[in-house]
Amino acid sequence: MRALVHEVPTSLRLPGRDHIDRHTADLVLIVDDVPDNLSVLHDALDEAGYTVLIATSGEAALQRAAQALPDIVLLDAMMPGMDGFELARQLKVRPDTAHIPIIFMTCLTETEHVVAAFQAGGVDYVTKPIRPREVLARIAVHMQGARQARQARNALDAFGHATMAIRIDTGRAVWQTPLARKLLQSYFGAVEAGTASAQVPEQLLDWLQAQSELAAQGLAPKPLALVNGARQLVLNLQERTADEDWLIVMREVSDTAVVESMMESFKLTLREAEVLYWVVKGKTNRDIGDILGSSPATVKKHLEHIYEKLGVETRTTAASLAISKVGELARR
Repeated sequence: MRALVHEVPTSLRLPGRDHIDRHTADLVLIVDDVPDNLSVLHDALDEAGYTVLIATSGEAALQRAAQALPDIVLLDAMMPGMDGFELARQLKVRPDTAHIPIIFMTCLTETEHVVAAFQAGGVDYVTKPIRPREVLARIAVHMQGARQARQARNALDAFGHATMAIRIDTGRAVWQTPLARKLLQSYFGAVEAGTASAQVPEQLLDWLQAQSELAAQGLAPKPLALVNGARQLVLNLQERTADEDWLIVMREVSDTAVVESMMESFKLTLREAEVLYWVVKGKTNRDIGDILGSSPATVKKHLEHIYEKLGVETRTTAASLAISKVGELARR
């Protein structure tokens, strides 16, 4: 019998990180507190070509799942301490592990226990005593979809796309690319993936709910635009994934160069240039105050300084002059 893999092998670690290279390995995490079960399953999966990690407790399984991001978790339902049902629920509320299919192993075949397994987030179950051939067959059914999802996420990560999948009924992010996480933090102050909270910001969830209803009626969803200074984050709803989660693509639009050109051309401060930028966009003083986090009275004071520096007296003339200058710079 081969040695059990309690630790991530050094040969499979990425530089500076403590988890397996998920671009290549088909990884199964086995969670069971009975050594004989672990031995039988490990050998069967290893011989079938899978990379295998094991955990003998719920706490250890949470840590290994977060580190290695397995394709499938093979989970014993009844364990001391944190049982399999609670472990499954915790895996499903974390955005970095919520997408992982969970196959329960249980000697409890009563309907209530089977239902509990599915309610906790399981996609399948096998009964004990364990029959390795049956386990391999169940894993094969779910591994293809898990592998395709992993490859898709890896491709999005590699090309720097800002993409995330959200489950409306729980209001939580199932997964998100690094760039999407960065943008969410910038515009919403969202919590890092892997922490206790994976809750989608309320504004984003409300928009998603409304757009999903439009899509259900065969109507085109409308994008959501969020403003941060001279930057805008545009979110578009895409199609649903195989797991019935909603896929969202984010794109940041920045007019920083325009604001900087206004500062240089008219000798404005950064805040004055931002105010003038939104005047050009047709925003009212109240709108600009909401965007920049200041009062309409403060915006009005900035406008007085802008008029003086531009040598104009009206909002329309200031906007016209700014448009002319920006157009001139663009033609150079």
